[in-house]
Amino acid sequence: GMTDFGEGAAETGETQTTMERQKYPHPTFPKVTLWDLPGIGTPHFEPKQYLKQVHFAEYDFFIIVASNRFTTIDALLACEIQKMGKKFYYVRTKVDVSIDSERRKPGFSEEKCLEKIRTYCRDNLTQGGESVPMVFLISRWDLDLYDFPLLQETLENDLSDLKREVLIAAMPAFSKEVLKKKKAAMDSFIWKVALVSCGIGAIPVPGLSLVCDIDILVGTMTYFCKAFGLDEGSLHRLANRVGKPVDVLRSAIKKSPMASQITKEFVIDLLTKSLLCGTEMAVEFVIDFVPVLGSPTGGGLSFITTFYLLKNFLHDVEEDAENVWAKAAESSDK
Repeated sequence: GMTDFGEGAAETGETQTTMERQKYPHPTFPKVTLWDLPGIGTPHFEPKQYLKQVHFAEYDFFIIVASNRFTTIDALLACEIQKMGKKFYYVRTKVDVSIDSERRKPGFSEEKCLEKIRTYCRDNLTQGGESVPMVFLISRWDLDLYDFPLLQETLENDLSDLKREVLIAAMPAFSKEVLKKKKAAMDSFIWKVALVSCGIGAIPVPGLSLVCDIDILVGTMTYFCKAFGLDEGSLHRLANRVGKPVDVLRSAIKKSPMASQITKEFVIDLLTKSLLCGTEMAVEFVIDFVPVLGSPTGGGLSFITTFYLLKNFLHDVEEDAENVWAKAAESSDK
């Protein structure tokens, strides 16, 4: 969701711009980090020393990127990655530029053009020793086109459950399908959070469950807003990308607060306004003082309260996120 010249963006150019590995934390989820590695095979980075120089063992997976053609060195790098038991993905970028340059030719077919690019990439890699290389064709401007959805799905399937959930949260919501995928991941997350709340609620310490539940709700609701792009940073990046004032996008948010507005006071107010949850809070507080019966009952009430509030909150967040992206997609003359 960043522009080329936004704060924290990687330097780009026609010459080699990465002379040492560079760390780029995700602007909203800083624990998700992309590392830009120097190009292999240049005079500064010979293949034999390359793996040690870039701290090869530290990364979860590798994306081997080319804007025109892949080389024998790319195939050799992939072979070394495979030896280490790690995943790698070939990505051919700037596909939109290639298609635009072919569009003026007689008898142009986008489907045939894409297949020509794909075949060319595969042939180069096959010559380098790859057997059946899979190449993802993408454009950074139109994430819903070409192979970016397939690349995202492939990354998700290859990651562990925990990292898959984080990846889905961090991915830009560029289509309704992605929004649905985010909601499914957050639905699963709600069960985990509610079970934690249940465990704390079962501890017979008066008031402990209520205090912890409020902290849990603040953290989880903030996470949901950021995952769906309802935070100031994400809104500003989207506004810059589509060329619209951020206030126009913000006006589409009707039901949810912004991530920065989710405080303990906000959650307490939400709990108080909810008749069901307010009643459960009162009952839970009393039950904490009842021996034997208190622990299991308090845990169950904590689960219900947390689950109920988060499900409703998630529904509102998803709806507002859809409205924001619809507003972003509107033509400027509307």
